[in-house]
Amino acid sequence: MAARGLIVRYTTPLHKSRGNILQCTARRNASAIAVPTSTASEHIECDVTKEASVPNPDPPADSPTAAQLSEHTPYMVATYVRPPPMMVKGEGCYLWDAENRHYLDFAAGIAVNALGHCDPEMAKLLYQQARTLIHTSNLYHNPWTGELSKQIITKTRSAGAMHTASKVFVCNSGSEANEAAIKFARKVGKTRTPSGTQHEILSFHGSFHGRTMGSLSATPNPKYQKPFAPMIPGFKYGTYNDESSINELITEKICGVIIEPIQGEGGVNVATPSFLQALRTRCNEVGAVLIYDEIQCGLARTGQLWAHQILPKSAHPDILTTAKALGNGFPIGATIVNEDVANCIVTGDHGTTFGGNPLACRLAHYIFSRLSDPELQSSVQEKEHVFRKHFTRLQQKYPHHVKEVRGRGLILGLQLATDPTPVVTAARERGLLIITCGTNTLRFVPPLVISDGEIEEGCAILEKAMDVVFGKGGEEVEGTKGQQEMAPVGR
Repeated sequence: MAARGLIVRYTTPLHKSRGNILQCTARRNASAIAVPTSTASEHIECDVTKEASVPNPDPPADSPTAAQLSEHTPYMVATYVRPPPMMVKGEGCYLWDAENRHYLDFAAGIAVNALGHCDPEMAKLLYQQARTLIHTSNLYHNPWTGELSKQIITKTRSAGAMHTASKVFVCNSGSEANEAAIKFARKVGKTRTPSGTQHEILSFHGSFHGRTMGSLSATPNPKYQKPFAPMIPGFKYGTYNDESSINELITEKICGVIIEPIQGEGGVNVATPSFLQALRTRCNEVGAVLIYDEIQCGLARTGQLWAHQILPKSAHPDILTTAKALGNGFPIGATIVNEDVANCIVTGDHGTTFGGNPLACRLAHYIFSRLSDPELQSSVQEKEHVFRKHFTRLQQKYPHHVKEVRGRGLILGLQLATDPTPVVTAARERGLLIITCGTNTLRFVPPLVISDGEIEEGCAILEKAMDVVFGKGGEEVEGTKGQQEMAPVGR
């Protein structure tokens, strides 16, 4: 039965507390929530009347959102395919769109908003620092680049991760962090073999290291490499978790090996400890640098500060890259290196105009202090169990459709037997945002501060979405394209 007509008028912003948000979740079909709108959407000040058969229907072609998109789209490079809703506000684990519908967010900006949307303390610090000093360039010292670097090294080592962590290069994004790692590995190779023969980089199928030319060259997806071919010379690719091929792949020509301990975009694939240990051993034998890309799986997402933290010291990396949650939505990345790597880098070898600016570093300092809290990390492990309880139920209910659960902490993948995008659509239309990865995999990377009640709420919506798509006499639901950074070939 159709929900009653939903009438929304944008008015003076009315703040809602987190408690009120949870209360109004139960009334999603009965009332609209007045929320602040962004400057970009202030001209959408009209009545919206809409009959809907689902709680959160996508805005139709005659909606104010569609009108604004029609106005903006001609001026935007078409690098992404997006679903119809336009998000204008976030608070905690919820987002609101321009039609004033709200969504529980299990995507967190692709594992970025670890502390949720618009964390109050972060907003306060942003305001304070923006009134004090935003940017000076790296031609001058500022107090926050060094303070953040010290914090990262100190807390990483005290947590039992990368025990040789020594110095930090601060940049603006994950792709830049990996570019720096690749350059640093090549510089190490050139320092050790001045002839230049030790220059090759090894990465693995299913990986995603970024979109700039170096990081893209380390991301072996033909669909995304082909338009920009040829790639940078000297990159080789191996099979993830295949220990038998390591000695053949890692020769004395290899200067660096880059790997995600948990592949995010590739399908939430978890590297085995023995595979990572074998990589470390072989890198030691040939003098290659081992790089762990923890841009998506690091910073407490697994329930430890770093995903590799469960490994013995003998499997720790020489370089560790991070971004995403480090800024909780503000652009920042970092490349952490040991002393041997740092000693090969001299003034002028690398740099950045914006990286390490005092605004980004002050925010990251606060965020890192929150994410390095053992209490928060312990809660992530507990929340994993809540998710897995519901996923097990879904496997039992739909055994022909739900095949496997993968991941650790709050980076989890639900492997489906068929295209998951209709489930993405059905969930969004019922107030839940989820994304995909790999081949036919639903990915769950919610804010780390999500409550058990919010997990229960979201998983109930997920089950309803699967009932619609997989149940007897299930509806024909159009899939949502573009809900992962890099879709598999043929998608």
